[in-house]
Amino acid sequence: MPRTVHTFCRYCLASCGIEVTVDGNHVLKIAPDKQNPHSWQDFCAKGRTAHQSVDHPRRILAPMKRVGERYVETDWAEAIGDIAARLNAIVESGGPDAVAAYYGNPAGYSSSNLMFMNGWLDAVGTNNRYAVGSVDQNALHVVAEEMFGSPLMVPVSDVDNCDFFLIVGANPAVSAWNWVESVPGGWRRALDRRRRGAKIVVVDPLRTETADHADVHLAVRPGQDWALLLAMVKVILDGGLEHRADCRDLATGTDELRNLVAAADLVDLAGRCGLPVSQIIDTATDFATAEHAMVVTRTGVSLHLTGTVAEWLGQVLNVITGRMDRPGGRRFEPGYVDALRLADLAGTKPHTSRLRGRGMVAGAHALSELPDEITTAGRGQIRAVLINSGNPVVSGPDGAKLDRALAGLDLLVAIDFVQRESHRHAHWLLPAVHWLERDDLLALTSGLHDEPYLHYGVRAVDPPPQAREEWRIFTDLALAMKRPLFGVRGINGFIRGSRALSGLTGRPGIEFGPRWVDRLLVATGRKFNGRRIRWRDVLAHPHGWVLGPREFGRFRDALRTEDKRVHVAPPEFVARARELLAEPPERPPADYPLQLANRRSRHSMNSWLNELPGLHPAGRGTRVVIHPDDAKRLSVADGDLVRVSSRVGAVELTASVDDRPRPGVVVIDHGWGSRVFDPRGGSPPQVYGVNRNLLVDGDPVDPLSQTAALNSSYVSVARAG
Repeated sequence: MPRTVHTFCRYCLASCGIEVTVDGNHVLKIAPDKQNPHSWQDFCAKGRTAHQSVDHPRRILAPMKRVGERYVETDWAEAIGDIAARLNAIVESGGPDAVAAYYGNPAGYSSSNLMFMNGWLDAVGTNNRYAVGSVDQNALHVVAEEMFGSPLMVPVSDVDNCDFFLIVGANPAVSAWNWVESVPGGWRRALDRRRRGAKIVVVDPLRTETADHADVHLAVRPGQDWALLLAMVKVILDGGLEHRADCRDLATGTDELRNLVAAADLVDLAGRCGLPVSQIIDTATDFATAEHAMVVTRTGVSLHLTGTVAEWLGQVLNVITGRMDRPGGRRFEPGYVDALRLADLAGTKPHTSRLRGRGMVAGAHALSELPDEITTAGRGQIRAVLINSGNPVVSGPDGAKLDRALAGLDLLVAIDFVQRESHRHAHWLLPAVHWLERDDLLALTSGLHDEPYLHYGVRAVDPPPQAREEWRIFTDLALAMKRPLFGVRGINGFIRGSRALSGLTGRPGIEFGPRWVDRLLVATGRKFNGRRIRWRDVLAHPHGWVLGPREFGRFRDALRTEDKRVHVAPPEFVARARELLAEPPERPPADYPLQLANRRSRHSMNSWLNELPGLHPAGRGTRVVIHPDDAKRLSVADGDLVRVSSRVGAVELTASVDDRPRPGVVVIDHGWGSRVFDPRGGSPPQVYGVNRNLLVDGDPVDPLSQTAALNSSYVSVARAG
């Protein structure tokens, strides 16, 4: 008899409410849960087809050990025992930092994965932690920490009251109003504001689907957003258009900003970003004089060597024009769990990378450093890597270099549903549990939604018998290694005792695990209507629960800076901007005259979900988009096979001649080209699309965020053969 389960999708921060129809232990249908009061409005094909990942014919169903050139299924006792023994031996010979972990986006959408992964890493004592954030997100965290005092303090958008949207490096018509904030139905709501007179300005080298609906499209040169935004700051400050009360009372550092823009020339900045001076002046003036306005910056800003300066200047525009904590601008949503306070309590141990001496950003080192940390000998050389729900060979820069490094490890462990490109050298493949097969509390990201919202998502089906949730894998590894989980002495004995008691009583909830943490977070969370939320209240809202209205006036109290003011001119940001101004305007190398850009796909999540062919239109990930002027100069016609080359690699794709990119820019979709292997049956690997990141050099990085130039590298294009 079919039954209905109400839960939420965990593919992205939107966390759309869904209705899952189940027969036995098989998903028949996934549809939006229209009884959800907050989060179902961005429901998309990714959520609708989620069960295809659960039922993937090449899904890893049991621990698999590499034996020669093949894999054999084993049990968990052998897997945990062998991995723990190897890890202990590596730590004994090379120190704790000889062990490293990398995690991808899926790990962040589990309420327990990252918490217990870091608990295991604390048990090992290693600081070699790598994350997908260094691919596309670090700039935001670096800027938040320096301006607001916490890398996790991300203001959310008040879309419903905005009169002027300046959207930089984002395509919400495709990706929704969703990155490190979630505004359900945000693009639809923005268009509704436009119908009532609001103005939308889009900054992007590509005429995106969002730009199609905009009042103005500013086709900026890739990597030069900073020049446009600095020019706007200059127009506003030189013209006396700033919000003087906020510049005086909320912000500190406006004098340093004035000194910076005084040294900048408007004509020079316009030349750098490739836009007319008059258009920059008009945009800055209209933005500053609009009653309610906001700047929204996204991944398109971050994926450059200048990304941190651009992200900073976008936030500066919001602050100096009075857009913080006011209707139509950006506000702070505390959520029901105070994630900033928890981060303060947890803290992060400062650590610099062994070879380059760079610090961590948001608790992780840059992915671009990982290959050399593996291949360069010395104390702390990485000899074991655990890949947690990620595919860094495809997601990050210069994947070929990372692939070669992974091949030389003493131990490579992958936790995932299928064996992907980054796992092809793995010694162990461990079967993960899909979010349709586990419970999750939407907790630590509650402050990133545009209203106070709570949802406990229950599992829809049971996982395969041998699949395990990641938190249990990390706990078992800590126990087997005889190293205290979370680095807390005595905790392993407590965990064993709770397990034994759970087994004796037949009550699974007694065992220490995520449910303990979930209940603690709820019990100690923010009060609503004068009282704490009770766990039974959480369970009584299977469709999700909007806890109260959107509120203003909480931003200043939430600031983590010592003086409770926004620091609009952090010295390292100002210094970096001065360096950029002192450099001559960027010119393409003669051998590589085109810049590589990216575009967003509604139905993929970076390098994830691209192994489901039914989810994507034909040809996705196999084409390079070339402007007609460039195609004519190169004697390339639509449909030609072309070779795209850079200093570090080359790929072949089909040319698509289209005037959407600005001249001099070519567009290749990110996240494709990962093979999906068949470790059980040994059939040939399946592959969809081409890995464009093979063209990106991982060595030059933004010195502030450590992000490589994934969206502004220089390439050449020629007809193949």
